[in-house]
Formats: sequence, structure tokens, C-alpha cells
Amino acid sequence: MYTHEDLGILQNRSLKLQGWIRQQTFSPGLEKKLRRFSSWEVSELIFRINQSTFRGKLAADPSLPTGEVEQEGRQRWFSLEEINELRRRLKINKRSLMPHRPAGQRAIRAAVANFKGGAGKSTVALHFAHAAALDGYRILVVDFDPQATLSHSMGLTDVAEEHTVWGVMARDLIRETERMNAGPVGAESGAALPQRHLPAAITELGLGDLRIGDFIKPTSWPTIDAIPSCANAAFVEFASAQYRHLNPDWSFFAAVSRYLDQIPDDSYDMIIFDCPPAIGYQSMNAVFAADILYVPSGPGYWEYDSTTSFVGQLSEALEDLSAGFDGTLPTGKIALPKAFYDIRFLLTRYEPGNDLHRAMWDAFRKVWGEHVTENPVEMTRAVEQSGRFLNSVYEMDYREMTRETWRRARSTFDAAYEEFRQTVHDAWAEMEANQ
Repeated sequence: MYTHEDLGILQNRSLKLQGWIRQQTFSPGLEKKLRRFSSWEVSELIFRINQSTFRGKLAADPSLPTGEVEQEGRQRWFSLEEINELRRRLKINKRSLMPHRPAGQRAIRAAVANFKGGAGKSTVALHFAHAAALDGYRILVVDFDPQATLSHSMGLTDVAEEHTVWGVMARDLIRETERMNAGPVGAESGAALPQRHLPAAITELGLGDLRIGDFIKPTSWPTIDAIPSCANAAFVEFASAQYRHLNPDWSFFAAVSRYLDQIPDDSYDMIIFDCPPAIGYQSMNAVFAADILYVPSGPGYWEYDSTTSFVGQLSEALEDLSAGFDGTLPTGKIALPKAFYDIRFLLTRYEPGNDLHRAMWDAFRKVWGEHVTENPVEMTRAVEQSGRFLNSVYEMDYREMTRETWRRARSTFDAAYEEFRQTVHDAWAEMEANQ
């Protein structure tokens, strides 16, 4: 028989080897570092210009970043900071290399969600964030999943639970309770409203005093920040149920939205949520805060069946929220009934030569029509390796494999990202039109 004590022993055994295992993924210093990008990648894959044109621009202006020259050969390698400086300063045929970003608009929030494990949520969120960063955007990723795959992939491994989504929600509970208690008179009766009391176990943690930036951590990518997760935050579902009992009037599902509302609109361009494989307090916070819903799914029947159930249960949950509250929430950017600018289904682990996969892709498009993306994420050897080593394809050095293998893996994520980027642009346009 095995008890919690045996589970604790197994965890301690793992923790003793955690440093060694991390070395297999990150640098010897246990710190994930972003590689440099070759002049070939910068010109043809990032800026989408001819290599000779790129070399000519560098030669014409000695003040531009020139990167580092590899020890053997003539190839130059650029950091992302240098790439972004080049992006700001270069013009090609009088065309700016800066990405589209409407002035005065806040960041678009995209939730990557499905309650089936292994659908590729973390992989999609990671690659979209990295592709967008290479595109010149500033990204905030929010890891709602206690498995913390996205956080670990971003190089964030030593995370305290108070600096996760649980901390955001607990902080919101404290502040919302204080706000409610500060309104002593009922609107119609004129009678004093009952005071809501939170136990010292919550109020004395100091979460109510945490600042907005205390939850945001830098990553190995200079233009990507993260609100990370950790295994210790797995209790958030149980804690949230307790919090609702302590204050039944707390609109728990808007906690993360209220937090994001406090971040200045021009701090980021995109905010990407990696959701847990369940519909619960965390995932409902992500879905409620999101402008765009992206639903990854594997290309099998059971994945399709699970995705169908997810859509149905999410519909019922959002309907319950709309019916249970009067539509007025203390937030200025999201309202009830909840609405998305777009909902997209993305097939992952797709093999073009597999008859079943092709049949399921046809089925997805027949059922959900234009909501299905045109470009599935194909399963290639490089894609499989990226998941195994907690790296995106964009972080992998193409010299570690054949260039064609790497290009094929990158092209599948490039195509998926370009559709995602267009969805973001369309959401911005609709946001502007509704103002």
C-alpha cells in the first residue's frame, strides 16, 4: 500500500535529479538562453527580403548592428535585440519592417484551450509566442496550466505559487472583497450590506499588496514576458471553490481580466493564454479574458469527439455566467454576455500522408467550416524533438540537423502563425470599429 508519504518520497527523488535533467535541456548554468539567428534567417525568414539586399543595407550604413561572425565561415549571427534594432531602422523600397499595430488599441488576448490533454495547447502557444516575437511584437504569455509546460519551455522553473495565476486570483478576491465592504449602503433599501470576512490565512499572505509587475517575469526572449505557473499551484481549483464560499458575490471568472485591465495598453501587443486540460476556475478566467479562442485538436476521432464536448460544455458554462450575473462587472474591457472576435480550430500532429488524418481534417471543415484553419500543424521529426527538449522550432539551430528537416518544421508553424496573425489583425480592426 502507498500513501501520501510514499508520493513525497518519489517527489524528493525526482527533485534530487531535477538539476541534472534541466542541464539536458538548458545551458550548464541551468539558464535558458536564446540563440543567435543567421543572416540567412534574418533576411529570408524574418524580414522576407533577399540576402544580397540585406548585405547591401548593412554595408551602406556602418552604424547598423552587424552581428557576430562565426569562427569558420562568413555567416553573421544576430541577437533578437539586434534584429529589432534593424527592424526599426531599415526600410525596404520605402516600406517599414515594423509589424502592424493600430495606435491606441490594447493588446489582443488569445486563449489556446481544449480540455483534452495532448492536443498541443502548450506547443501551439509557445510557437505562436516565438513566431510573434520574431515578427517584432511584444508578447505576454500567461500559463494557466499547473503542469507548467509553457513556463518550463520559457526557462522559468523556480516559481513561487503566489506569483502564478493563483496569486492573481487570490489578490483579486482580497481587493474585490475590500471594494464590496467599502460600499456600506444598499442601492435600493438603504440598508447596510453584510460585511464579508476573509480568514487571516488569506489576508496575511500579503497578496493584496502585490503590484501588477510582481507577477510578470522576463524570459530568455527579450520581447516575451510571462506570468508563469508551477506544480504547487495545482490546488487553485480547490482554493477557488473555497474563496467563492467565503464571498459568494465574488465574480471569480473575471479576476484575471481585471488584472490584465491594469496593464497599460501599450505594454504588449499580444497576450497568449495556455489553458489547462479542463473547464474549471482557471480556464474560465482565461476564456473570459480572451478576445480570440484557439482550439487545437489532434486529427483522430476521439480528439474530434472530445473537442465537440469541450465546445458544448464551454457554451453551457458561458451561458451560466451570463445568466448568473447582471452584466455589470468592475472591469472596463470585457462585458457579459461573453463574446469572441473569432473562434478557430487548429489541427495538430497532422500527417498529410495519413488517410485517416486527411479524412478527419475534411470532417472538421465540414462541421465547423471557416472556423477551421487552412494550415494544420504537421508532425515532423524536428517538431517531435522540439517538444521533447522544451524548445520551439524557432529556438532550434538548423545546423543540428539537415536544413531541409528544419525548414519543413518551421514552415508548418510559420503558416499556422500567419493565420493567427491575420486573426489578430482582424480582431484589432473590429475592436476599432466598435469604439
